[in-house]
Amino acid sequence: MKIYANTIVRNDERWIWYAVSSIVDYVEKILIWDTGSTDNTLDIIRKLKEEYPEKIFIKEVERADPHEFSLFRQEMLDASDCDWIIVLDSDEIWWDKSISKIIKTINEGNVDVIVTPFINLVGDIYHFQEEKAGRYNIDGKVGNITVKVFRKNISGLKVSNNYGSEGYVDGSGKFLQKSVAVKRKFIEAPFLHTTHLVRSEKDFETMGRKGKVKHEIGKSFSKDFYYPEALFRDRAEVVPSPWNVMTKEFRFKAFFETPLRKIKRKIWKGKVGY
Repeated sequence: MKIYANTIVRNDERWIWYAVSSIVDYVEKILIWDTGSTDNTLDIIRKLKEEYPEKIFIKEVERADPHEFSLFRQEMLDASDCDWIIVLDSDEIWWDKSISKIIKTINEGNVDVIVTPFINLVGDIYHFQEEKAGRYNIDGKVGNITVKVFRKNISGLKVSNNYGSEGYVDGSGKFLQKSVAVKRKFIEAPFLHTTHLVRSEKDFETMGRKGKVKHEIGKSFSKDFYYPEALFRDRAEVVPSPWNVMTKEFRFKAFFETPLRKIKRKIWKGKVGY
């Protein structure tokens, strides 16, 4: 089975190296399209290209608005001559064990879409968001779960909606997480999600990032928590360290906002996306 990863970036210097490094040994190709980064993102992915010249393919495209972003996703999907797709965002860092489980599930066959859980970091890499914050609902299972892996030849597969609510649909226009025409399977193969942490010094210049960084004091990982292996690999000097702790200013603001967020979760269901 040929497996490709599709990755679109813009100002993702803090986490992109770790995300790509976490899956590069398990896929045939990673298509990385940059939509106008003004930080060190391009330098970092070029370093990755030097290390994996036969696997990583970089394309620089014009800065995307919400509609164009989805068009780029579609073009990337069309350019992927493979059997399976992993949609890898710059803030998703996989464990080796998780990716191995995904490969095993793919090779076992009889499945179109793989559903996996994720762990949302808040504040810094040492803290995570409570599970009840997860609102995604797939096949009756609710929480921090998502569809990131699917078969390429699903009938009518395409990208639908603009950035922020975009997703992959089948020929009937149903999102893969809801379609009755595809066979889904949930597997316990989580990834670490850094979407609520700062991605770059240019973070707030990036489309869709306003409000993403949560001032929240999460739960602390146990001292023996096993982080994804990519976080410990040798990296180029241009790649930032992942091990920074939240600042005093952040903690002060989070002290007041955290109780409000927990109350809000109890009384307001919010908008569910995927």
